[in-house]
Amino acid sequence: MSFNLKDIISIRDFTKSDVDYILKKAEKMEPIAKSEDVCHKKDGKLLGVMFYEPSTRTRLSFETAMKRLGGDVIGFSEKGNTSVQKGEVLYDTAQIVSQYSDAIVMRHDMEGAARFISDIVDVPVINAGDGAGQHPSQTLLDLYTIKRTRGDLKNLKIALVGDLKYGRTVHSLVYALAMYNVEMIFIAPEELQMPHEIIEDLNKLNCKFTMKSTLLDNLEDLDVLYMTRIQKERFPDPKEYLKVKGQYTLNRSNLEGSDTILMHPLPRVDEINFDVDDLDNAMYFKQAFYGVPVRMAILDSIIK
Repeated sequence: MSFNLKDIISIRDFTKSDVDYILKKAEKMEPIAKSEDVCHKKDGKLLGVMFYEPSTRTRLSFETAMKRLGGDVIGFSEKGNTSVQKGEVLYDTAQIVSQYSDAIVMRHDMEGAARFISDIVDVPVINAGDGAGQHPSQTLLDLYTIKRTRGDLKNLKIALVGDLKYGRTVHSLVYALAMYNVEMIFIAPEELQMPHEIIEDLNKLNCKFTMKSTLLDNLEDLDVLYMTRIQKERFPDPKEYLKVKGQYTLNRSNLEGSDTILMHPLPRVDEINFDVDDLDNAMYFKQAFYGVPVRMAILDSIIK
């Protein structure tokens, strides 16, 4: 089994074999991520971090992953502290960071930005989220979480809830789940349902899915419940956000006694109550940790 992608831009660039390769490698990285072992595979290598949008888990887990591999990190987590404030364009910034690093991980508010810089720089580029586009490394850690918890990815029943229109995490995830014959349920207000072009793609792939506007009465029928927040920052009109804010909220009584796995890419706002956190099937904090071994596997695979 080998991995031949130079850049990590979209999960649609992956074959099922590519996904399985990363997930298998992540298992080997997990003891290092837990400080149970030490790795020097990327000694002397530098990861360039370019984050034009706020991030906690993605940025910190990529930085942790690189350092766990023995490498180091340079870059910025806030464009206000860079020459972007002086008018420097993305093209020039990417060229400069590529001169100083062995790979670039970038988050940007413009869909397609990661693909753009991957075409102009010589080092590998990882898309850490491009507007409402894709978030492939999040998808890989989501798959890893499901596999580690359920033991397999095949023939599961998974509901995705919340902002399916602007949610780049779910946009990436559905394409990956389609590789494993997963039955999907899309639960969202009509105005935040999965984009039409993605629905068309899933139909072409003969995926089994249904679309609903309310939470299921029997959550225990699910293998995985994947919650997302309603993303205020993606709405052109604040009034439209207020119409859908708080439509889906889970509390302890919804999941207690069930073995349905609850996931969330985080941050949460009001969609999961704090009384859910200590349930055995609440996996979102463990899910965040799994970002480290998965991103270690990604970095180890593309940084030569």
